[in-house]
Amino acid sequence: MTYRRILILTMLALAALLPDAFAQVKLGKTETGSASYYSARFHGRKTSFGEVHKSSELLAAHPSYPLNTMLEVTNLDNDEKVIVRVNDRGPFSRHRVIDLSKEAARLLGILAKGVANVSVRVVGMEGMVLLSPNEQIDPKSGKVISMRK
Repeated sequence: MTYRRILILTMLALAALLPDAFAQVKLGKTETGSASYYSARFHGRKTSFGEVHKSSELLAAHPSYPLNTMLEVTNLDNDEKVIVRVNDRGPFSRHRVIDLSKEAARLLGILAKGVANVSVRVVGMEGMVLLSPNEQIDPKSGKVISMRK
């Protein structure tokens, strides 16, 4: 048996022992912290997902959530909410939880300050969003609207 085959078999055996390492993030997982937004110089550059970053779309960078995870980001200062899709890695500051596109930052009202305290909740995967029965998304703005009964 060659060295390469032994290495591959060892890696597969370790992967079987650590199934959580390959699991996807749980729906509803929440974290809080600071959020910032991409500078204008990133517009048009490729992301970790291989897409071209567009400042006008509702996108985000997160250090650990799988790419294409849908997140509800809530500005804790003004209670504004928006749904974003993770398509990049970052932020590379240990004091930040998430980096947002300029449009997402505008909808959350953090353009003037540049940084805001936010809550981030996983609401879907692969472009599908699962919200509670009393919530819906405004198709024009992308904001989450709470419908009171």
